[in-house]
Formats: sequence, structure tokens, C-alpha cells
Amino acid sequence: MNYLAHIYLSGDNDLVTIGNFIADGVKGKSYKTYDKDVQIGILLHRHIDTFTDAHKTVRLSTKRLHSKYSHYSGVIVDILYDHFLAKNWSNYCDIPLNEYVDNFYNSLEDNFEILPARIQKMMPYMMADNWLLNYASIEGIRRVLEGMNRRTKNISGMNKAVNELEEFYAEFEGEFTAFFDELILFSKEKLKELNND
Repeated sequence: MNYLAHIYLSGDNDLVTIGNFIADGVKGKSYKTYDKDVQIGILLHRHIDTFTDAHKTVRLSTKRLHSKYSHYSGVIVDILYDHFLAKNWSNYCDIPLNEYVDNFYNSLEDNFEILPARIQKMMPYMMADNWLLNYASIEGIRRVLEGMNRRTKNISGMNKAVNELEEFYAEFEGEFTAFFDELILFSKEKLKELNND
């Protein structure tokens, strides 16, 4: 899953959310240097990724992209799934997406000193271009995929994946919806376990 899903699945504890958000930049056991709630977020992120990567519905989505995008197809599906979460946000959350995203950005600013250097550098761009809110539109996803393609020095061709998004829109959305309902339940259970450990 991509940023918006990880943030949403963290529940309402700001530090757990921060942990989930920064987890890709925290390697191995170095998570143990963080506050307990941040640790929980990092571990939750890892469990979500493992569950997602092994899930048969997600594999249907990645398979549709694999011949063209090879090992980048999983990254692309993560981004496409964030699009469907943002687009259908009111089905999952009572707080409007723009307000939810603003609250998250405020929390990032409040906890700036605990963010890894890579996230501190990325944060101003993320906020200025409002990535999380822009996931809701196809144009926003196009810009994200173009940025990802640039980061792979144009090797991945990810910028073209918006064509598959448009061509197989209903299929991707159906797969996201079926999968995300399961992921919500999984994440709630896992969060409960981690809090009790």
C-alpha cells in the first residue's frame, strides 16, 4: 500500500501514524530507537506490506501490469490503490479528505525532529504539491507516476501506467474495494496485538 492507505490504517494515534508513514526509511532493528508508539507504527507498516504482497486479489492487479512494468508493477498498484481510497474516501472516513490530510501534515510538522532525514527532505514537496489530496484525481496519479518514473531515471516507464488505470478502471477499483475491506480488519487486529505486546 502507499502513503494514504498506511496513514489511514494507523488509527487515531499520531505517533503510530508517523511510525507507519516513515517505516520504509527505517531498516532492520533500528526501529527500536524510537518511542513505543512510533515502533508500533513501523511494525504495523511491515505487517501491512507482508499481508498485501501475498494477497491473491492484489496479485490479480499486479499481474495485469507485469508484462509491461515487471517488478515495478507492485509499486504502481500501491499508487493506484491509494487513488481509489482517496476517490472513495467518504466510504471509509467521516472526516473530509482535505481536513484529514491537513491534520496529518500538521502532525508531521509537530514531529519533524523524529522524522528520518529522507522524509524531512521530501516533506516540503509532499505538502506543497499536496500529494495525498491529489491522489483522488487521475491527473494527480499521472503526476505521481511521472515523479516515480523520473526517480528510476526513466527506466521503469511507470508514467505510462495511467493508460492501464483508465483502460481497466472498473477492474482495479473492484479489486481494491474487495481487498481493502480485508486489509482494514487485518490492520485493526494487528494494531490491537501490537498495543498489547
